[in-house]
Amino acid sequence: MALAVPNFSEGREEAAIAAIAAAFAPAAVLDRHTDPIHNRTVLTLSAAPRHLVGALLDGARVCVERIDIGAQHGEHPRIGALDVCPVVWLGEEARPLARELALEAALAIGDLGVPVFLYGELASDPRRAERAFFRHGGSAVLAERMRSGELRADFGPAEPHPTAGATLVTARPPLAAFNVELDTAETAVAVAVAAGLRESGGGLGGVRAIGVDLGDRAQVSTNVHDPIAVPLGAVIERVRLLAAEHGARPVAAEVVGLVPAGSLRKLPTDVPLRGFDPARHVLENRLGEPADR
Repeated sequence: MALAVPNFSEGREEAAIAAIAAAFAPAAVLDRHTDPIHNRTVLTLSAAPRHLVGALLDGARVCVERIDIGAQHGEHPRIGALDVCPVVWLGEEARPLARELALEAALAIGDLGVPVFLYGELASDPRRAERAFFRHGGSAVLAERMRSGELRADFGPAEPHPTAGATLVTARPPLAAFNVELDTAETAVAVAVAAGLRESGGGLGGVRAIGVDLGDRAQVSTNVHDPIAVPLGAVIERVRLLAAEHGARPVAAEVVGLVPAGSLRKLPTDVPLRGFDPARHVLENRLGEPADR
């Protein structure tokens, strides 16, 4: 089986979310995580390799039909209706196939009239490896960068789609999308903690982080690129250390999508995982594989 984790920019309208999720058939939806504050839905899909690209194309098509990126606003950075579409490999032997499928999907999405940028290890230039490189300034700035010739798509048209924006595609191993809530409503504290937590700020290797306003609480939203080397317990403890400098502390955490079993080592007992169910949220369990594989 092949895996993909498409992220689309709709987290509030259930009818649109349901229609988009259904469009990714014949892929099986192993998990759906919808967040109205981030205004984003993350799907984890599983399909036979011969069916995966077609499923991603069908889902991308309905994203184009149902989402107007110009009218979408949320706490998570975004440049497109189908914002990110990574194909995931579970072992080195599957890496070449994942790369091949990702490139096929990128070409197919580009044929819908949506420009596609390759990031991560598929990036054409090291400067294009990070999603933040494309997202800086949002979809309006992206349009200016493309129209000026500064930024060229790897597939598809030379300008953003008028309503669907652009899509980012890569192939990668499993990562952990992981949010940590603080006992403060001051977003500035979460922003400062995120700055010290992420790798680019001298924090944990492979960690990307932003500060998010939840209204009654502030959140540190992260992607942990190697959650086996940097388990989620280590992320919480670093957040605890950084937040203490501002008189705050972590009080809850949240897994977005599925995570490898090995990422859950040494979780502190005083920071509960909201809604976490190992049967639903551990990747190996959802795939029916031994948890220690």
